[in-house]
Amino acid sequence: MSELENSSGRKRDTDRKTRIHLSFYDRTKFFLLFAVTFLILVWSNLADNPILTLSDSVKNVASSKSWLLVLVVIEVVRQVHFALAEILAPYHGLWQRYFSFVDRQLHRLSDWTRFRLSRVIKWVLFVVLLAVVLGAIYKETPVRALFLAPKALYSALPMLGQLLFAVFFVVIQFAAIFWFLSRGGVDTYFPDDIRTRFTDVWGQDHVLNRIRENLLFLEKPEEIEKHGGYVPGGILLWGPPGTGKTLMAESMAGETGKPFVFVDPGAFTNMFMGVGVLKVKGLFRKLRKLALRYGGVVVFFDEADSLGNRGIVSSGGQQRFTNAPTPGVFGDACHGGAYLSPTSAAALVHEKFVMGGAAGGGGGGTGTLQALLTELSGLKKPRGFFNRIVRRTLGMRPKNPPKYRILVVMATNMPEALDEALLRPGRIDRMYRVGYPSKAGRIRTYEGYLAKVSHSLTASEIDKLATITPYATGATIKDTINEALIFAIRNGRNSIEWADVVKAKQQKELGPSEDVEYIERERHAVAVHEACHAVMAHRVRQHMAIDLATIEKGSDYLGMVASIPPDDQFTRWRTEYESDILVSLASLAGERMFFDGDNSSGVSGDLESATTIASLMEGHWGMGSTISSHASNRRFEVGAPGGGKGKDDTAKQIRLALSDRIEDNLTGLLAKAEEILIANRKEVLSLAHALETHKTMSGEDVAAVIDGTQGALVDGRPYLDSNLQEKIEEYHVASLVAHREHRTPDVALPIIA
Repeated sequence: MSELENSSGRKRDTDRKTRIHLSFYDRTKFFLLFAVTFLILVWSNLADNPILTLSDSVKNVASSKSWLLVLVVIEVVRQVHFALAEILAPYHGLWQRYFSFVDRQLHRLSDWTRFRLSRVIKWVLFVVLLAVVLGAIYKETPVRALFLAPKALYSALPMLGQLLFAVFFVVIQFAAIFWFLSRGGVDTYFPDDIRTRFTDVWGQDHVLNRIRENLLFLEKPEEIEKHGGYVPGGILLWGPPGTGKTLMAESMAGETGKPFVFVDPGAFTNMFMGVGVLKVKGLFRKLRKLALRYGGVVVFFDEADSLGNRGIVSSGGQQRFTNAPTPGVFGDACHGGAYLSPTSAAALVHEKFVMGGAAGGGGGGTGTLQALLTELSGLKKPRGFFNRIVRRTLGMRPKNPPKYRILVVMATNMPEALDEALLRPGRIDRMYRVGYPSKAGRIRTYEGYLAKVSHSLTASEIDKLATITPYATGATIKDTINEALIFAIRNGRNSIEWADVVKAKQQKELGPSEDVEYIERERHAVAVHEACHAVMAHRVRQHMAIDLATIEKGSDYLGMVASIPPDDQFTRWRTEYESDILVSLASLAGERMFFDGDNSSGVSGDLESATTIASLMEGHWGMGSTISSHASNRRFEVGAPGGGKGKDDTAKQIRLALSDRIEDNLTGLLAKAEEILIANRKEVLSLAHALETHKTMSGEDVAAVIDGTQGALVDGRPYLDSNLQEKIEEYHVASLVAHREHRTPDVALPIIA
C-alpha cells in the first residue's frame, strides 16, 4: 500500500486518547499578565520610596499582594494538569468522565447564554486587575482608584479633543465630497405621481399577462410563501428599442400603487473609484425604507447593460438577426438593403459592424457591479442603530431583518452584454422579451394613438397601415401619427387622412429627399436599375411585398425599392434567401443587359448584400453545397493540428474553398437573374418609364404597372399597348446612345395621354 493509503486524516477530538497540546502562547499568556501586573506594582512601590531597594520592593509587593501569588500557583497547577492530560491517556480519560458531566450541565444553557457568561467573567477579571494597578498608581484602595480613573481621563480631554477634532475634520471632508458625488441619477415617484396603467401599454399583451402574475405575488406574497416558495423579485425586459419597456415598468408601479424608483443609466458611472459603490448602497438603503413604509417598491434600471457590460457577443446565427433593417450602410448609388427581407438586411449590418469590430464593450466599474450583485441577493444584515449596536452591546441578539418587498425591473436591448451572475435566479428570476408588436398589436397601438387626434382613417386603412409597417414599435407608431398630424396642419387641415400617414411613413423611413434633378440619361439609368430590382422582387419573391419604389435622391441613395413581409414570420428558408440574392443581383444583370454589357458603380452595395448572404448560406446556415460550418472549422482549426505555417495554409485553403463555392453559387444565380429579366424586358422598361414619370410609387402601383392593371394612383393598363411599348423602347435606345456619348437623348420621355 502506498504512503497515502497508510496515512490517516486528522483525528477527531472524540477519537483522541490524550488532550490536544496547548500552544506556547496559551501556556504563558496568564503568566505574562500576572508578571506585568507584578512589575507595575513593584515599579509603583519604588517610585513612592526612592531609598527602597528592588529586593525590598519585591518582598513588600509579594507580602501585600499575596493573592497575586495565589493566582500564579493556581495557574501553575492548571498548566501541570494540562501537561499530564497531554501525556497520560488514563489521567485524561479520568478527567474527561468528570468534565463530561459538568459539560452536560453547562450545555443545558443555550450557546448564546454561555457566550454572554464567559464574556462577563472575562470583563470582571480585567476590571479587577485594572483596579489593582490603578490602586497602586493612586495610592488608594483598588475600588476607590477605579472611580478616580474618569477624573484623570477628564483632565486629558482637551488634548484628546483636539486630536479627535483634527481626525474628524479630515474624515468629514472626504465624507462630504463622496456624499455630494453620490447624489443624483435616482428619481423617486410616489404612488400619486404615477398615472400610467396597463391599459396604456398596447401591443404587448403576452408580456403584460406574465407581469400581472409578478404583481400578484408582490401584493399577496403569502400565496406562494405559505407553500415554501419565494416571491420572484427580479424581472428583465429585453428587446429592440422603442417597444415599451420603460412604459411597461412605469405601469407596474401605477398598477400596484407602490413607489417607483427610476435609476438613470449613467447613475453609477463616476470619475472616482468607490462612488458607484456608495450610490448602490444608498439606493438600496432608500429602497428598503420605501418598502417598509409602503409595503413594497418598484425599482427600474434603464439600459441595464451599462451596469454589467461584458462586451457584445459576436456569435452569429439565424435567430439572432431579428432587428429591422438599418439604413445608411449599403452604399450610395442604390439603397442595397431596403428591398431585402429584414433578416437578410440585419445579417449585413451584423457582418459589417459587429463582426467587423465596430462594436465593443462598455460597462461600469467592477466594484459597482459587485455591490449591486451583493445587494440583490446578499446576506440581509440587521437594520437600525438600536437593533445593530445597542442590542448587541447589551448582549442581546439583534432582531432579524424584515422581508423587503422590492421588485427589481431591468430593461436592455443587449441582454447578451449582461453579466451571467446578474441574470441568475434569485437576482433576475424572470426574463421577458418585449419584441416588435404583432399585427394585432400594431393595430391596437395605431388605434390608441389615432384616438388622441382627429382622423378619417377607416378600420381597413388602419389594418393596411399595420400590414405595411411590420417592424413598427410603439415609439415609431406614435412618431408616425404625430408626423402625419404635422402634414395635415401644414396643408390647412386638422384631421389626418390616409395620404398624410403614407407621406409620414415614407419620410420617416427614407428621410427627406434632396432637392436635386438628374440629367436625363442618369435618371433613366437609375430608373432601369430600380425597375430591375422591383420586377425581380415581384416575380420571384413571395415572402416579401414591395412597399414603395423611388428614384428621388436621398441622403445615402440614388433610388430605392423597399419591401415588407405581409405576414409575421419567424423562420427563413433557403429559397427565400436565394430570392433575396436574385433581387440583389438583378441590378447588375439588368444594367449589363440594357446597357450592352456596361454597369455602374451603383451595384456595389447590391453585390455586397448578395455576397454576404451567400457566404452565410454556404458557411453557416447549411444552405450550400456542403454541410460543415465554416465558423466551427475556423474556431476549432480543423485540418491544422500542427499549427504554425501548416495552420495558416489550411486556413487559407478553407477560405479559398469557401470563396469558390460562394462564387459558383452567385454565378449560377446571376445567370438565372439574366434569364428572368430577359423574359420580363417589357415590364422592366414599363416600370422604368413609370418611375421617371412619377418619381415615387407605392408597392400597389408597382404591381399594377408590371401586371397591367389599375393601381391606387397609377394606371398600369396603358403599358399593355404595343404602340406605347415601341415608344418606350425607342426612348431607351436613345438613352443608351446618349449614355455612350455623354449627351442628352435625342428622344423625349414618352407621355401617356
